Amino acid sequence: MRTSIATVSLSGTLTEKLSAAARAGFDGIEIFENDLLASPCTPEEIRERTADLGLTIDLYQPLRDIEAVPEDEFARSLRRAEHKFRLMGRLGTDLALVCSNVSPLAVDDDALAARQLHQLAELAAQYGIRIAYEALAWGRHVSTYDHAWHIVEAADHPALGVCLDSFHILARGSDPKGIESIPGEKIFFLQLADAPLMQMDVLQWSRHHRCFPGQGGLDLTGFLTHVRGAGYRGPLSLEVFNDVFRQTDAGPTAVDAQRSLRLLQESTGVRPPSAAAVEPTGFAFAELLTGDAEPASALLHALGFARTARHRGKPVDLWEQGGARILLNTASDSGRATLSLTAIGLESPDPAAAALRAESLLAPVLPRRRAPGDAPLDAVAAPDGTEIFFCAPPEPETPGWTDDFAPVPHESPAGTDVHGIDHIALTQPWLRFDEATLFQSGVLGLLPHESVDVADPYGLLRSRAVTNTDGSVRIALAVGPAPEHETGGAQHVALATADILAAARRFRDAGGELLTVPANYYDDLAARHEFGDAELETLRELGILYDEDTSGTFRHCYTRTVGRVFFELVQRDGDYRGYGARNAPVRLAAQHAQH
Repeated sequence: MRTSIATVSLSGTLTEKLSAAARAGFDGIEIFENDLLASPCTPEEIRERTADLGLTIDLYQPLRDIEAVPEDEFARSLRRAEHKFRLMGRLGTDLALVCSNVSPLAVDDDALAARQLHQLAELAAQYGIRIAYEALAWGRHVSTYDHAWHIVEAADHPALGVCLDSFHILARGSDPKGIESIPGEKIFFLQLADAPLMQMDVLQWSRHHRCFPGQGGLDLTGFLTHVRGAGYRGPLSLEVFNDVFRQTDAGPTAVDAQRSLRLLQESTGVRPPSAAAVEPTGFAFAELLTGDAEPASALLHALGFARTARHRGKPVDLWEQGGARILLNTASDSGRATLSLTAIGLESPDPAAAALRAESLLAPVLPRRRAPGDAPLDAVAAPDGTEIFFCAPPEPETPGWTDDFAPVPHESPAGTDVHGIDHIALTQPWLRFDEATLFQSGVLGLLPHESVDVADPYGLLRSRAVTNTDGSVRIALAVGPAPEHETGGAQHVALATADILAAARRFRDAGGELLTVPANYYDDLAARHEFGDAELETLRELGILYDEDTSGTFRHCYTRTVGRVFFELVQRDGDYRGYGARNAPVRLAAQHAQH
């Protein structure tokens, strides 16, 4: 199906929005009236520009407060509408959106509404224009799609149909199954928007908090299935009012929008996937980049890692412990002296298919400088710039990415406390959090969990985990309260251990510094859980935090932050699946205090 996007969904000037939509692969656009009014371009110039970009103008919107009004008011509306119909001829579009009336002048009279819409459609037809009537969720007398269809059916004009908007229908809790009773040819247009589930005024909800399909809590898959069941075969168009999208660059937002529509079409069978989703099976590595290797090397050594190999052609060292692998990249041309987490390697049963999937969903494929003998690793960029590598799992006698590294003499650590990477936490730019979630789930095949808000000393921090089916890949996405608070913008790697007490002691004895946790936390812990005196004192001594649920227990502690990176030691017992969210405010406050 063709895809379209309303200009109100993107930031910038009208011409910037058109270019962004075209680059992202949209077929058409809806022109929001305010965007045209603010443009220095004539309608003819806009028409020519869209044609040059390969776009069609699928809808001009909106005409407001027209139907079910006194006759003198309706006469003024017809005059205004006729002017707009002539304008649409200059633009080269033939479909106008009419929203249900919200004016205090509107009267509750369906027969009057139908008669006046018939007259409007008759006038529109003289200009080769059709009218799509949409029920606003806050319409004064018409606020549901079935009511709007009842009026359109009564008006009985071939140039009059309905526009269905997923937000207006689903936000009111209306059952979309009834859409299938509307003849497909009378559904003139379809607008799609998701939204987080919120308890607030529907108008404010709509104006500020809509998002792209798959980023909220509305059932867009079921909705589109019913619309398709009615026989609609027109464009799938996005109309998203969102304060964040209005402040972000139109290019990435348009790509995010197109990706959301491709995933929605996949979920309903409208569009077969260009490449099937390939769920990752584990972490191959986490890569740290720095211009000064000494602090990072000291931290890794204290954690029990050994420097086991060096890349044959690049300044990258491989550090290993158990099944956990960290790459330390000291490229002199990186321009980054501050330690940062720049790449994640994901083990995949089919790396080539995983890369093809990512590319089909508009993930930027990253160019790689490869020597003739280097492993053919494919990488794409996540929305925050993190590089995602797709790696084949290590197999005996099968060349893999680790063969790019030459072993170096090293001493094995005295004991191996860490057996793998438990999870990786990535701080997102606050403008890109929803985009990151959609990328991780749609492109990487991970399952999103519920979003959680935790208190930071300088505001709220939003976090959302994505995992594979068995939990062997866990990524926690977080957005901090403000960019200037560096601890809120740090990233971290959580290392799994079966004995956190031994791991924490070994780290401390090797010269590592654990995050100091306030004594008040342990007083509260004693009130919430029963511990032996010695156990609680040990947790306090090592700065270990504790959580439990009905499935198991969770103990974890943190290193001091180096640059933008810190490590977490994690011990999961039973079937605990969380991340110690209850403890996050204490950890954040402690990090601010020691920053």
